[in-house]
Amino acid sequence: MAATAIKSLFSRPATLMYPGHPAKRTIVTRGHIVIDPANCITCRSCHRKCPTGAICVEVKEKTWQIDKLRCVICNSCVDVCPTKCLSMDPAYPKALTARTGIYKVAVAGPKKKEPAPAAVEAQKPDKV
Repeated sequence: MAATAIKSLFSRPATLMYPGHPAKRTIVTRGHIVIDPANCITCRSCHRKCPTGAICVEVKEKTWQIDKLRCVICNSCVDVCPTKCLSMDPAYPKALTARTGIYKVAVAGPKKKEPAPAAVEAQKPDKV
């Protein structure tokens, strides 16, 4: 044990100081979840798949919400999203200074199907 203590005194530290030396980022680095609200159809797949319940989707209000303090960055919601509006950004999120890590976004919601042009023509009354 004494040999380990002496070796630690005269060697460089095994860790790096984060602000001075940025952390290494790889392809599999998970930083935080990003949503593209224009593509979200409020299907609630991400809400159901989230193991910690950090994601809340309100269909009537057309909102998507994540509690960043509950999110464990497991990537389950990104994998299950049918429209791929969720993605994982490799950049680390900024540190929170207060217990308000809730991020709420208004989303587009499901797209309404437009009737076929032939059906629209058939609905127009003829002028007499």
